[in-house]
Amino acid sequence: MPTNTYESPLSSRYASDEMLYLFSADKKFTTWRRLWVALARAEMELGLPVTQEQVDELEAHINDIDYEKAAQWEKKLRHDVMAHVHTYGELCPKAMPIIHLGATSCYVGDNTDVILMREGLELVRRKLVRVIAKLAKFADENKALPTLGFTHFQAAQLVTVGKRATLWMNELLMDLEEVEYRISTLKLLGSKGTTGTQASFLELFEGDHEKVKELEAKIAREMGFDAVVPVSGQTYSRKMDYNVVSTLAGIAQSASKFATDMRLLCHLKEVEEPFEKNQIGSSAMPYKRNPMRCERICSLARYVIVDVGNPAVTTATQWFERTLDDSANKRLSVPEAFLAVDAILNIMENVASGLIVHPKVIEKHVLEELPFMASENIMMDAVKRGGDRQELHERIRVLSQEAGRNVKDLGLSNNLIDLIAADPAFGMTKEELSAHMEPSAYIGRCPQQVEEFLKECVAPVLERYQDALTDKETELKV
Repeated sequence: MPTNTYESPLSSRYASDEMLYLFSADKKFTTWRRLWVALARAEMELGLPVTQEQVDELEAHINDIDYEKAAQWEKKLRHDVMAHVHTYGELCPKAMPIIHLGATSCYVGDNTDVILMREGLELVRRKLVRVIAKLAKFADENKALPTLGFTHFQAAQLVTVGKRATLWMNELLMDLEEVEYRISTLKLLGSKGTTGTQASFLELFEGDHEKVKELEAKIAREMGFDAVVPVSGQTYSRKMDYNVVSTLAGIAQSASKFATDMRLLCHLKEVEEPFEKNQIGSSAMPYKRNPMRCERICSLARYVIVDVGNPAVTTATQWFERTLDDSANKRLSVPEAFLAVDAILNIMENVASGLIVHPKVIEKHVLEELPFMASENIMMDAVKRGGDRQELHERIRVLSQEAGRNVKDLGLSNNLIDLIAADPAFGMTKEELSAHMEPSAYIGRCPQQVEEFLKECVAPVLERYQDALTDKETELKV
């Protein structure tokens, strides 16, 4: 790695090799050449003066790209597409006269961008499925483990550790639906020409509209697409970029929610992210176990969420059939969003694979708050014994305030049960009151909800994408 030039941390520290390849020069420019082959083949099949020999020559040289020569041509021509036309043509002298025939730069540029976005979403989909699978295992293992629920980060009714994990998974399933929708609806630009009128192709085919339409249908099929955009200017609508990056930002939102919850749970010492044997939590405080992986998820997620603004503004400011102020921006905003989400999912899978639960700490926190939560059941029991509901409600309110002061002001344990046992209005012994102190009695349908969710919502997804579950987990670079 060069040390005297800037390099994106997404490349050197965070993103996986497979996502980096998707947005590499090799992938981009070999896709350009595949598109030129598809164009030449379709033109030949539809009767233009393109020979099989020329198509074969183009196909034979898809992968041997001379980047130094391309850079020389671009310096001379100040045009990246024409630089690569000439570079390709030098390798394919017989085909040189028909490379890019009738096309404009966006034929290779925009069509390639759509292809890369679709392949990027397919990779994201596989990683999403793997994260969901890891969380599903965690949820099932902990479906009946009572834990404090929180509203406003204040102790509320009990939930279970596994039930909380279903909340994370549910949002990821929503994201997966969005990814699937984007993949299914992405269309190629096709061969639309300089202002989207296909005038150059209509001229080549001597006014035959059906051949012009069949040309881009053939190209789409060869590139693995069912359809092309129905109308365009020179470019496809930049709303396509916005929609894709928005989908990625949705994943970032869900991941950040998960990671934020994990950071809070780590503070509570209830659930922690993996911590390796030789990992250092702090350069100054050797005892620390900072949730650095979840913090990194939040950090990268913030970038992706903000990045949505780029294609949004680009879409809003395109002039008529096209301007070029989209180009430099989309070279950054779209690939970087993919690289960042790839990194987020890599880290999230790593964390979800090794979550550390501390049941004794969880139980301690539950028991500290359980007397308050049990108060309604205690009151009902006392009413059955002949007590006055309104009087008992007031007594519990007063005693709860006293117990709360003991905890908050004096640092003592929650003694609400002792206070109730000492109050003759209730007529209950401490042993009788303790019967109300079983946490599992306060988790409602949590275990059943987890089981139903995993069976009805998660299992069909894992079955549909079971091949993704055999992928090796991406090793974190740092």
